[in-house]
Amino acid sequence: MKLKKIRKWASHFITFTLFVTLICMVFIVISSKASGGEPEVLGYQLKTVLSGSMEPGVKTGSIIAVKPGGDMTRFEKDDVITFIDEEEKLVTHRVVDVTNSGDHIMYQTKGDNNNTPDVNPVLADNVVAEYTGFTIPYAGYVVNFAQSKQGSALLLILPGVLLLLYAGFTIWRAISQIDEKDGAKEPLDEKLSSTKSNG
Repeated sequence: MKLKKIRKWASHFITFTLFVTLICMVFIVISSKASGGEPEVLGYQLKTVLSGSMEPGVKTGSIIAVKPGGDMTRFEKDDVITFIDEEEKLVTHRVVDVTNSGDHIMYQTKGDNNNTPDVNPVLADNVVAEYTGFTIPYAGYVVNFAQSKQGSALLLILPGVLLLLYAGFTIWRAISQIDEKDGAKEPLDEKLSSTKSNG
């Protein structure tokens, strides 16, 4: 009886896991395509980390959540910001110094894993978001894969196929159990018939 309960619980758990995986993959693919890049959730943008400049806190290939908008002159030393550098690339580094230059606020930034600060200070106008501290290690590789044509197709199809296969296996197992019960009943019915005949 206990074994049956464990099997039933395991069956529900596998079904739930496959279903959640399917939903997550659909969400990642659709939100990636809709935003033209990284997904966005509840006002937070999910960015893929492409370098190890912020290790060990943020690993290469991680996904980080950043909060866009607000007053970009509000940041202080030790805040982590996402900004556009001179090459028009998004960079997430820590503020190590804040400078007032006339009407402009400028941030000196540095990657935690870098030996020296970044060469050029960052204008507050070039800051696009603040890093919230939320990170999912290595999940960025999945998002990058999801943005490719092959990745989109595979991530949408594979969980669904697995779910269908598991559903088919569950149905087959249920039918097998019914057949086993019917097989066990037949000798009993024959025995009862034989007893009645003798009586």
